Amino acid sequence: MPHYAPGMRIVIRDVEWIVRRVDTSSDGGQQLRCSGISELVREKDAIFLSKLENDIKILKPEETDLVTDDSSGYSNSLLYIESLLKRRAINDDKIHIAHQGAMDSVPYQLDPALQSLKQPRQRILIADAVGLGKTLEAGILVSELIYRGRGKRILVLTQKSMLTQFQKEFWNRFTIPLTRLDSQGLQRVRNRIPTNHNPFYYYDKSIISIDTLKQDSEYRVYLEQAYWDIIIIDECHNVADRGTSSQRTRLARLLATRSDTLIMLSATPHDGRARSFASLMNMLDPTAITDPEHYTKEDFSSKGLVIRRFKKDIQDQVESEFKDRKIFKNTHQATIEEEAAYELLLEIPFTQGGEYDETKSSALLRVTFQKALFSSPSACRKSVEERIKRLQVKLESTSQAEDLHAEINGLQVLDKQLVLITPEKDSKYTALKTLLSSKDFGWKKATDDRIVVFSERIETLHFLNKNIQKDLKLKDDQVTIMHGGMSDIEQQEIVEQFGKPESKLRVLLCSDVASEGINLHYQSHRLIHYDMPWSLMVFQQRNGRVDRYGQEQEPEIYYLLTETQNTIISGDMRILEILQKKDEQAYENIGDPSAFMDVYDSQLEEKLTQDAMASGQSATEFDEKYQINEDKKNKGEDIFADFMAVMNDTEEAPKEKEQAIEEIQSLFDNNYTWCKAAIRQIMQTEPHIQYSFDDDNHRISLTAPKDLRHRFEQLPLEVKPENFEFILSDDIEIIKDEIARSREDENAWPKIHYLWPQHPVSEWLQDRMLASFGRQTAPVIEIPAQLADNEIIFIISGLIPNRKSHPLIHEWLGVCFNGSEFTKTESFDDILERTQLGKKPIPNRSKENADYSSIKALIPKAIKQAKAVILEKRKDFEETTNEKLNQQLTELEELRTRKIKQLDLFFDQKISINKEAKRNQQTTDVNALFDDYIQWVEDTMTTEDQPYIQVIAVLIGEVK
Repeated sequence: MPHYAPGMRIVIRDVEWIVRRVDTSSDGGQQLRCSGISELVREKDAIFLSKLENDIKILKPEETDLVTDDSSGYSNSLLYIESLLKRRAINDDKIHIAHQGAMDSVPYQLDPALQSLKQPRQRILIADAVGLGKTLEAGILVSELIYRGRGKRILVLTQKSMLTQFQKEFWNRFTIPLTRLDSQGLQRVRNRIPTNHNPFYYYDKSIISIDTLKQDSEYRVYLEQAYWDIIIIDECHNVADRGTSSQRTRLARLLATRSDTLIMLSATPHDGRARSFASLMNMLDPTAITDPEHYTKEDFSSKGLVIRRFKKDIQDQVESEFKDRKIFKNTHQATIEEEAAYELLLEIPFTQGGEYDETKSSALLRVTFQKALFSSPSACRKSVEERIKRLQVKLESTSQAEDLHAEINGLQVLDKQLVLITPEKDSKYTALKTLLSSKDFGWKKATDDRIVVFSERIETLHFLNKNIQKDLKLKDDQVTIMHGGMSDIEQQEIVEQFGKPESKLRVLLCSDVASEGINLHYQSHRLIHYDMPWSLMVFQQRNGRVDRYGQEQEPEIYYLLTETQNTIISGDMRILEILQKKDEQAYENIGDPSAFMDVYDSQLEEKLTQDAMASGQSATEFDEKYQINEDKKNKGEDIFADFMAVMNDTEEAPKEKEQAIEEIQSLFDNNYTWCKAAIRQIMQTEPHIQYSFDDDNHRISLTAPKDLRHRFEQLPLEVKPENFEFILSDDIEIIKDEIARSREDENAWPKIHYLWPQHPVSEWLQDRMLASFGRQTAPVIEIPAQLADNEIIFIISGLIPNRKSHPLIHEWLGVCFNGSEFTKTESFDDILERTQLGKKPIPNRSKENADYSSIKALIPKAIKQAKAVILEKRKDFEETTNEKLNQQLTELEELRTRKIKQLDLFFDQKISINKEAKRNQQTTDVNALFDDYIQWVEDTMTTEDQPYIQVIAVLIGEVK
């Protein structure tokens, strides 16, 4: 069976196609995804099954025709060669294009891509701390994979509130067009495609909320039938297995099998439980950890599956981008009304199971109400109301009602006291109001001085919304609330409005739904904790909304602390202050605040805080209990900490990272000059196209012709310019300014697009230039000034794919002749250096209908020489790869043996009627898992034995 590879030109049904992707089909043949080249099918995409097509002709290089290029300075030939160069498949571990994204390239942000590219397949958990730019790091890796031909189909899963932000970041920085499938987007898809069509095939690149997917069983079926090149799971700690087999976890496990590349993002990737972290590792690599309850760093540390840094680790690289945060503690005295409420709360005889006893369980109930009261009287009243309803239900089913009545009476008395804590008698609210109004705070209510206020309780947010408007004389549209009960559309709209300078919004009151991932730093540098978090991880997440990469002002963090004469309440509040100090200590010295409490889960941290309060633990005891000591640092159970120590030891220095960047070969000075020349060539045959060039700003204005508009039909509506009038520039500073300006615009999307090789307009131009010459032809370029008389150089490319038809080796070289005698082969770099092709003007003296028959007769010899060089490259590649392959296969077999031994030990100790049947089934499952993975490794790393050869062009001197 012939083997097809991306980049091949083939003829099917008498029209020419270029192969974009090759997959094995269920009938044993190959599925070819192709783009049309011939006029009849240009800009058309099609899928062909090799077993169903009677005649698929691979264009043989020996049959290449040599043609005359009569364009001025051989511009058509140079554009054609450049288009092929831009499609050249790279398969090394260096960065070639991603560092050119519209961003300030910082060395640490390249690390995840560099680490991933060293692996057989790119599967990684990017676990950098809050605010370091994980979305940007993911975009760098994805851009690099797109350039390598491994990123056509992309699926991103993220939080509802993050859909638009993630979508914009990928488009603005890397022109990756993700279609947003929020509730409105899904409805648009349903309206545009037949009911039985899979929406995940309709859009190649899409972004959707994981909660949307888990709620719709129909989409689970679609997922099972779809496959992607890249899947990204944002805030992936939400899909980790915590023993509940949640819908999110099951969905993530399914998706992990539907893509070669899997990128996970989380600032809080570890919850302290071995099984939870192992589940993420096994989604990345199903053979990474055989026993999820018992494993060591040696099980997976060599696989490059995780990367994690804190601000302190990279501060020297981005000194101008990170501002030191300022901490302000606003201390205020509780009012008489609040003191009375504290006393009444402590006197309530909380019951358990309908009875009162002075146990820790009762104390935990009391602490739960304290937490609500520490937030606001409104929040506490809501908790009181719900508790009384539950107790009244119990009263109806028991004759022993004395203790229940006592608790209800106590709650009702507390509720009456809470009513008395009006806004004027609420010390914390008064402190907030005074703070926002004070001259020292200096809030001008300006566009770039918006305030973010966090509270855990929705009732508190409503209380603040009502009273802040009234007391600070703010209008309805100047204050808004954001919480998890809102729809995806509502949450996205609030985040977008908060980032627009022209928006009237000045105060954002948000619950902790806004503490994960959302960028609030563009128009705000001040964040107020209205109620103190009970978890160090929540401190980190909240503060990271304004204290993050790209913040231009010093972040200001405010804590509102109530002082009380009640010793019990005062002691519990002191515990919260201890948490705040530990967060500050972690920020300055450690990096990860969760290392103090050592549970790596916000809910578990809150429980530890509650337990401390319920048991009467003092703030001093609490502080001493949760210190970072040598025992904790070296704790064997903390597999994540152990692993990170290994990773940090092998971290590359910035200079070595710079050496890992290799610029793309090009015949043009930059992408602007290439696009400008390509558009001018199109204009020769299509003069009706409207365009203009601004050389000073490297800006192109272009009204899209019909075939370019067709490309945008499958792209997000947001990236289509009005009336298809494109404005593009390759000047990164212009693009960064436009990204900032777009936040002021009504539609909040940049009007100037980033003109780099991966923009759809650039890709359209590449395809148009590839069609400049006829089927299976190569232009002849005469450059007598650079070449000797009778010197002939065939520029040839050779591609060798793996068994999955992914390109592994793609070599360009020159095969040199003196007359009819072969002289040598040269690297393409040397050819460019010697001929200055594209760098110096070439007078075109070509004659129409020139006779190239003698040169064409040399093509078989040239191909034979080129094939020998490329096969030698394959030999070198395989020698290196086979060593890695054998090592990996050996490791997999050792892991398989360990896993089966663990199963045997487990079942030897188990008493069960069906024990042997279950043992055999699980052993079969383990063998199937490893056999599948071994097959994948072999198919991915084993090259085919014959290269696909293409004659690109011929350079000649004076032919005599």
